[in-house]
Amino acid sequence: MDTHQHGGRWHRVKHLITPHSHDSADQVDSALEASRAGMRALWISLGVLGATAAAQALIVVFSGSVALLGDTLHNVADALTAVPLGIAFWLGRRAATRAYTYGFGRAEDLAGIVIVLVIAASSVTAAWFAIDRLLDPRTMTHLPWVLGAGLVGFAGNEVVARYRITVGRRIGSAALVADGLHARSDGFTSLAVVFAAAGAGLGWSWADPVVGLVITVAIAFVLKDAAREVYRRLMDRVDPEIVDRAEEALRAIPGVRDVSGLRLRWIGHRMHAEAAVVVGADLSLLAAHEIAADAEHQLTHHVPRLVSATVHVDPDSHPGGEHHLDLSHERRHRLAAATRLAS
Repeated sequence: MDTHQHGGRWHRVKHLITPHSHDSADQVDSALEASRAGMRALWISLGVLGATAAAQALIVVFSGSVALLGDTLHNVADALTAVPLGIAFWLGRRAATRAYTYGFGRAEDLAGIVIVLVIAASSVTAAWFAIDRLLDPRTMTHLPWVLGAGLVGFAGNEVVARYRITVGRRIGSAALVADGLHARSDGFTSLAVVFAAAGAGLGWSWADPVVGLVITVAIAFVLKDAAREVYRRLMDRVDPEIVDRAEEALRAIPGVRDVSGLRLRWIGHRMHAEAAVVVGADLSLLAAHEIAADAEHQLTHHVPRLVSATVHVDPDSHPGGEHHLDLSHERRHRLAAATRLAS
C-alpha cells in the first residue's frame, strides 16, 4: 500500500489540524539535498579545473606559448565561476524571512547572469588573442608539450562540463547548466590550442589565429545557449509538459471538476505552484478544504522539484474572477447596510 495515500475519516479530519509531514519536511529535505548536490558538483569541478590549469601553467613556463597562456587563464576563470554559484547555493539554503518571503533561491539565477557575462568575456578575450596573433605572428615552441596541454585542457573541461550539466538538469539549476556550458566553451578553446600546435608543426603560421577565431564563434553559440537558459529562468518559463502533468494530476483528484487556473514558477532550482480548482458549490468548508489539501499533496508528488503549492477552490456555479468580484461587492454592500441599521 502506498504510504502517501490517505485513509479513513479520522485521517482527513486530522489533516485539518496538522499539515502533511511529507508535504513540508520531505520536500525541504529534497530541496536541501539538491543544494548539496550542486555544491558537491562545484567543489569537484573546482578541483578538476584547478589541476588542469596548474598542469597547463607549468607547460606555459617552459614553452612560452601565448595561446596556451590564454587557455590557462580561461580555465582559471571557469574554475572561479564556482565562487558566485557557490555563494548562491549557500544563500538559497537560508530560511525565508519577513522581507524575503520566498527565500533566497533567486540568488542562483543572478549567479547565472554572472556566468553568462564571464562566458561573454571569454569569447571577447579569445577573439582578442586570435586577432593579435593574426596581426603579429609569433613562433610557437615546445609543440608536443603545448599539444598535450591542449588535450589535457579539453579533457578536463569536457569532464567538468558533462558533470555540471548532468547535475544541473537533475536538480533543476539553470545556473549550473550555464556553468557547464561555460566549461564546454573553454574546452573548445583548449582544442584550438591543439589544432594551432598541429598547424604550427606543419609550418602553417596562420593556423593559430584562424583556429582561434573559429573557436570564438563556437563560444558565441555556447553563450547563446547559456543566455537562453538563464533568460527563461528569470522570466519564470517552465516546460509546458510540466504544466500538462500538473493539470492532469489536479483533474484526477476526486471532487475536482475543472482546473480554472494554474501557475508554476522557478525560484533557483525549486519550483512553486499556484492553482485554482472548480468543485461542487454545495460542498461544506471541510469537504472543500480536503480537496484543496489533496490537490496540494498530489501536485508536490507528481511535479518534479515542486516544493510548495497553494490551491484555491472555486464553486462550479460561479467560476472565474468575476464571481470573486461580485462576491466582494455584495459582501461590502451587506456590511454597509448592516452598519447603517446598527447606527
